[in-house]
Amino acid sequence: MKSIALKLVGLVFVGLAILGAALPVLPTTPFLLVAAGCFAKSSPYLYEKLLSNRVFGPLINDWQEHKSIARKSKYIALGSIVLALMWSWFLLDDIKIKLLVLVLILFPAVFIWRLPLTEHKKSG
Repeated sequence: MKSIALKLVGLVFVGLAILGAALPVLPTTPFLLVAAGCFAKSSPYLYEKLLSNRVFGPLINDWQEHKSIARKSKYIALGSIVLALMWSWFLLDDIKIKLLVLVLILFPAVFIWRLPLTEHKKSG
């Protein structure tokens, strides 16, 4: 029963990570880390599938090995947040709602900004 619950929770968090990849307000990496933790305890198959995924695997590996994210991922995330904020401010009329969007986006942006970058050493 515990194994099934962990698999379901892991799948939910993979779904949230996919949403996070598309919506700048949701972070992707923390959701993937929770999913990886759930799969590591419940399904070696799903854990390996997640780690070998060409999009999500490197994010998880960088975090597990270095507690960092790739420069490209960081810039894409921050750029998406800025674009979403600008678009929201363009579409919304009420200044209170605009400020609420700013506050809601500010915390994930600061969190991502402060994450260290992965330093990959070139071999050869």
